[in-house]
Amino acid sequence: MLALLLATGMLGQPSVSKAAEIRVFCSNGIRAVMQEVVPQFEKATKHTVIVTYGLSAVLKRQIDAGEAYDVAVLTPGLIDDLIKQGKIAGNTRTSIARSGMALAIGVGVTRPDIRTTEALKRTLVAAKSITYAQEGASSGFFNELVHKLALADALKSKIKLTTTGAEAGALVAGGEADLAVLPVSEILPIRGVEVLGTFPPEVQGYIVMVAGVNAGIKGNDAPTEFIKFLTAPATLPVLRKKGMDRE
Repeated sequence: MLALLLATGMLGQPSVSKAAEIRVFCSNGIRAVMQEVVPQFEKATKHTVIVTYGLSAVLKRQIDAGEAYDVAVLTPGLIDDLIKQGKIAGNTRTSIARSGMALAIGVGVTRPDIRTTEALKRTLVAAKSITYAQEGASSGFFNELVHKLALADALKSKIKLTTTGAEAGALVAGGEADLAVLPVSEILPIRGVEVLGTFPPEVQGYIVMVAGVNAGIKGNDAPTEFIKFLTAPATLPVLRKKGMDRE
C-alpha cells in the first residue's frame, strides 16, 4: 500500500534520486515498525536499507566512536546531543513515533490491577521480581517513577537488570521475573508475554523516536527520502498495529 501511494504520487513526488544504500542506526523501540516499513520503502524507491538495531544509548556510543551511518533513529535527547556535536544535521530532526510505557506479564498468568496509581503500587510491591533493560528508555522512566511513588526501598531487592528489553521479556516469558517494564512496541513482538497494561495516566510516560541525517552526507537525498517515508500518513496503520502512534 505504501509503495503504491508513493508510486502514484499520493505521498509526494516519486523519488528521482539514484538508487542508494542507506545505513540506519535504529532503536529497538521502533524495530517492529521498521521491519515492516523498510521492505516497502525499498520496493517503492529501489534504495537498499541496512539497519543496525540496538539500545539508543549503545548506538549513540557507536556514532561517537566514528562508525559509519546515514540515518539515526534514537531517543530525543541523544539526537539533540548529536546535533549539538555537529554529527546530525539539525534541519533533518524529525519526530517519527512514540509508544506508551507498559508492564509485560507472562501469557496465562493472573493479571493484577494497575489501572490506578494505588493499584499499580500494590502490584509492584506484591511482585517477586521486576525486570528492565539497564540502559534502555525504560530504566530512566521506571527509576523516576519509583522515586515519585516512594517505592525505591521496597522494590530495590526485586529488580533484575538486563542488557536489552528482549532479554527482560524473555525473563518474564520463562517465569524468572514477574513483570517487565517496556514500551508497548517492544512487548508485542516477544513470545510468551503480553501487555498487562500501560501505566495510569497520571504517571504514564512515553518513548519517543526521533530521526536525523548524518551531517557529513553531501549530495545524497536518499536518507531524507527515507525519513519522509517513515512520517507519511500511510505509515500510521503500521505504527498503531505495532503499538506506536504519533504525538
